[in-house]
Amino acid sequence: MNRDTVWQHIDEQRTSLADLIDDLGSRGPGVWDTPSLCAGWSVRNVAAHLTHSTMAPPRMLWEAIRSGFRFDAMVDRLALADPRSPAEISAHLRAAVGSRRHPPGTTAFEPLIDVLVHAQDICVPLGIDRPMPVDAAVAAAERVWEMGFPFRARTRLAGVRLVATDADFAVGAGREHAAPVRELLMVLTGRAAAVADAR
Repeated sequence: MNRDTVWQHIDEQRTSLADLIDDLGSRGPGVWDTPSLCAGWSVRNVAAHLTHSTMAPPRMLWEAIRSGFRFDAMVDRLALADPRSPAEISAHLRAAVGSRRHPPGTTAFEPLIDVLVHAQDICVPLGIDRPMPVDAAVAAAERVWEMGFPFRARTRLAGVRLVATDADFAVGAGREHAAPVRELLMVLTGRAAAVADAR
């Protein structure tokens, strides 16, 4: 998938996620405290995290310094401490449409992975079926498989072969787990229930 298509998908996903966040806001404050698929994070924490990849480089450097350059610690602290309202978060997502900024040391595929997977992290616990563009899911899954940190998919899924039932995508070797590529992307990114199903 070429870079322009990747960013087109990111823009479309950010716009639809902003709409989703606005809709969830109408359901009452309790929905934001629902545990997401990200361990220790609520739906609100995940929504806030989705805006952090467009942070200006000086701010990102400062936050990295504050966290002792520990990536996971920085990400966790920012998500848990973000004080913005859902309306402010959705407005930030809309403002990010058209931005081509991504964290240093990453590619355009990382924001794509973020927006696809974290949307499911929000929707699955709330019983919302959120479709995922198949071509975008394949591109994200291929990137997750080829990268090491932070997912370490090759190591974590050693002995499992993942085969998409709706796309030309297959990785790994061993016991076969066939599913739509949307579900395989969740397996690759370490969502516990999905990984358990693949074993």
